[in-house]
Amino acid sequence: MKPKVLIIIGFLAAVGGVFYLTSQRGGGTQGGAASPSGSEPGARGDVTEISFLYSTEKKDWVESAAASFQREHPDIKVNLVGKGSLDAAQAILDGREKPTVWSPADSAVLRMLASDWATEPARGPLFATDGEGAPQPLVITPLVFVVWQDRAEVLQKANEGKGVSWKAIHKAVASDQGWPAIGGKQDWGFVKLGHTDPTRSNSGLQALLLATMEYYNKRSGLTVGDLLDPKYQEWMKELEKGVSRFETSTGTFMTDMVRFGPSKYDIAVVYENLAISQIANAQGRWGDLKVYYPALTLWSDHPAAVLQGDWVTPKQKAAALEWLRYLRSRPVQERALAFGFRPADPAVPLKTQDVNNPFTRLASHGIQVDVPPVAEVPEGPVVRNLLTMWSRVVAASR
Repeated sequence: MKPKVLIIIGFLAAVGGVFYLTSQRGGGTQGGAASPSGSEPGARGDVTEISFLYSTEKKDWVESAAASFQREHPDIKVNLVGKGSLDAAQAILDGREKPTVWSPADSAVLRMLASDWATEPARGPLFATDGEGAPQPLVITPLVFVVWQDRAEVLQKANEGKGVSWKAIHKAVASDQGWPAIGGKQDWGFVKLGHTDPTRSNSGLQALLLATMEYYNKRSGLTVGDLLDPKYQEWMKELEKGVSRFETSTGTFMTDMVRFGPSKYDIAVVYENLAISQIANAQGRWGDLKVYYPALTLWSDHPAAVLQGDWVTPKQKAAALEWLRYLRSRPVQERALAFGFRPADPAVPLKTQDVNNPFTRLASHGIQVDVPPVAEVPEGPVVRNLLTMWSRVVAASR
């Protein structure tokens, strides 16, 4: 009997060995060691997630860059959150948004948030002042007037041929005679001006800043005292009579100008990149729609900064810096041209041989490479008081 017992025991041992080896191979596959990507076990747990809170004007460019970044950096997951610059600033201040990286449309909003944040010194500075994590531009675009050409010619004549100006617009808007007050046609009616709500949208804030600086004939040095002058406040109230509705989205004006023509807007104040995206669609519908650069403009420089809040871990900071390096890399900066932005990298030329380059393709519509002098962005307290003045004096009177 003993030989039979030994045979049975040997058989059971062999079967057990087979089951053991099979289970080991199956477990290895489930653990990811043989995954198609070749990643090591636990690699999924090593992915670092960061959030990128950004102004929606650059949505298409950001989404395109994020898609290619994810393919090249599978160990970093970028969660995109698009929000208007002023709304985003307030959300960070209130603690409703805690992004790893923030990129508003321009430095005026960033400075205002930094000033507001500093009212509680115990929190420490929100941004670094130097190094890779400090605010640096991603792409840039100036503020422009988009005007129907026949209206623009009247405005230019009223401004002694010096271009479209805020003062010429004010003269036409303030008069109860409308366009005829500056030589326009009677059937054009009242001047219809479009810009966004400056308390909700960055382009509206920039429009307010530029109009104020033109009123004072200043390129820099705007003060809180300037904003308290009753004559200036009355001038601003008269100018804003031309805006029938303060939208929250800059893109709304361009879309409505193309869709409804001068019956909706004669003049819109928008970002150059938005004008580029829509200007060709308007031709042949309601006349010629063209871009005009004010004598003094402002850059939307789209600064991006890694926040120094206590919610950002060292790993997230490192991942965020990698993401910002990618956005500032030459290939990604060159792709910004296709979306109507001027690259922040000065080494990337605006004029290229590409037939689709908007800075050459749309020159006949007023798009130009060289821009007028650029105003200096005031400090945070001045910007905050400008918005307060507008809410108290202008908005409250409507």
